[in-house]
Amino acid sequence: MKKIAPSILSADFSNLAQQIRYVEIAGADIIHCDIMDGKFVPNITFGPVVVKAVRKVTKLPIDVHLMIKDPDNFIEDFINAGANYISVHQEEVVHLNRTIAKIKELGAKAGVVLNPSTPVNTLSEILEFVDFVLIMSVNPGFGGQKFIESTLNKISELAKIREEKKLNFEIEIDGGISAQNINKVANAGCDIFVAGSSIFGQDNISAAATELKNLISL
Repeated sequence: MKKIAPSILSADFSNLAQQIRYVEIAGADIIHCDIMDGKFVPNITFGPVVVKAVRKVTKLPIDVHLMIKDPDNFIEDFINAGANYISVHQEEVVHLNRTIAKIKELGAKAGVVLNPSTPVNTLSEILEFVDFVLIMSVNPGFGGQKFIESTLNKISELAKIREEKKLNFEIEIDGGISAQNINKVANAGCDIFVAGSSIFGQDNISAAATELKNLISL
């Protein structure tokens, strides 16, 4: 089943509980949290305290994307705060197999992330161990960026590997997802669609989320 994961990076934090409620009403499947530290990416967002607050207001799974230096030092904190999915960047983690195993041992689904310029073949030795792969379709650090079209090829490549090797990981996309491109991303083989400004940046948040949900159901 294909899933919509609204990213609260673009939400109104002064009214976060209500904003999350709007996307729940629309049938959102996952709440996505972008964690940035100003070191791995040129921006700072929030930490486990906010994830813990999100956990209090929703029963949906929480997907925590760690765009930070030394993510191993913080994995347990985010899982204790309520994260159900944790993803780390291939570009940052030295002992990726160990990190993926740690996430699973702590009870969360484990994912690995690729920046737009990082090829899929860097994951050849880890794909059988991960629960999901997150493809960045913008350069990480800021919301509202334009979708990078070449990432469609990476999704197709991953989907082909998954089928040929009979693996079970899900493919997630993050960056520039909108009603204009979500259908072709779905057709490429994507399973989880992170959307920020195309949902929370709209006047009617529920309607925007519903539209995306309907488009991937076609």
